[in-house]
Amino acid sequence: MNINKLIFLSLCFVLPFGVCWGQNFNPGEHKTLTTDRADGRYISTRGVVQCLMETTKPRLAFNAGLNSGQFKRWQKELREEMRLLMKHPCLKNRPAAQKVSSVRREGYRSEKWELYPLPGCVTTFYVLIPDVLSKEGHLPAVLCIPGSGQTKESLAGEPDIADKFRQRAFPRKNAMALHYVKQGLIAVAVDNPCTGEASDLERFAPMYYDYETSSRFLLEMGWSYLGYTSYLDMQVLEWMKKQSFVEKERIIVSGFSLGTEPLMVLGVLDPSIYAFVYNDFLCRTRERAIVMSMPDKKGYRPYPNSIRHLIPGFLCNFDFPDLVAALAPRPLICTEGGMERDFRLVSRAYHIAGKKDNFTYYHYPKFADPKQRKDLVELPKGLDGETYFQLVNVEPGQHYFKEELVIPWLNKLLDRKR
Repeated sequence: MNINKLIFLSLCFVLPFGVCWGQNFNPGEHKTLTTDRADGRYISTRGVVQCLMETTKPRLAFNAGLNSGQFKRWQKELREEMRLLMKHPCLKNRPAAQKVSSVRREGYRSEKWELYPLPGCVTTFYVLIPDVLSKEGHLPAVLCIPGSGQTKESLAGEPDIADKFRQRAFPRKNAMALHYVKQGLIAVAVDNPCTGEASDLERFAPMYYDYETSSRFLLEMGWSYLGYTSYLDMQVLEWMKKQSFVEKERIIVSGFSLGTEPLMVLGVLDPSIYAFVYNDFLCRTRERAIVMSMPDKKGYRPYPNSIRHLIPGFLCNFDFPDLVAALAPRPLICTEGGMERDFRLVSRAYHIAGKKDNFTYYHYPKFADPKQRKDLVELPKGLDGETYFQLVNVEPGQHYFKEELVIPWLNKLLDRKR
């Protein structure tokens, strides 16, 4: 290849990038999706789909004007829609659960169990049984569902299967199951799919967890990450109900961060669950997608959630505050704030259900003083992540399991003096 041809090819490759690099892109000038057409239509596909999201109103959104009878009918309709969306398989004649190990710990026993909820599938979980069971005979139990990146081992205070999976942010506080068993409750800790023992080669590879590939395959097969997750957790919940040492009328579901999503699904699908610990901020995911449109420095507008959060048809029917409202009248604590607007909605549901005192919520310490909180009815568009969190009263750096709030609430609920 002669030198002139080489220079020509180099310029063909470099110049387009040089032109791009030479431009001064200002994200702030494009923070909202707008159209300059008189008919209000978008040429931008992102603009078109955002318009669709804005104009499609959730079919089963909670109506604060319902009376008691209408509220119950709404809950039933919402439950049926959730069953359709989650697509839990109905399988019979599955192998019985097996105990893998049992280890004595100070004040309790740590058992590891296996379940076989699908052909070719093993799911494992820990059962922490306090020594006080020998006196009581049976005890309330808590199903503990971890957040993103957490493992059942980190919840139960057990050694992780690889050091890289060890909980590094607030490890003591985030040991959710350990806190419960030390209060004399049975604690059951599960993994989220693709995490810890349920991961693939991540324990050997330099990467962390690959949620994306499995989530995509599930979607391509007509299922979803949340559908699969909630199905596994439901099988553990059903196992708990069959144990003689568990008080079946007092089973609590406790979810941290990502774990609040299966918590809501289980709560909607299973009215027998006694109470809920919702350890995350409460938000409207549809609104979050619409208002967080500030592009990054490269000119890309973000999507606030990864593919593992996506369920086809979900936002056409309801959003998170609607699902939390549907948990009424069962006891519920929300520990990490959100918008007062959404808490007023949930409070209204508990009022309609006749148990307004069964709903308790707290804000992050930074926003504990009402004077420090924003009380907006509608969020402005064109937000980046940092501004969004400020407007919805969230302090991301203090996101951990709020044992200091949950344990006193739970002991009072169960009428236990600890």
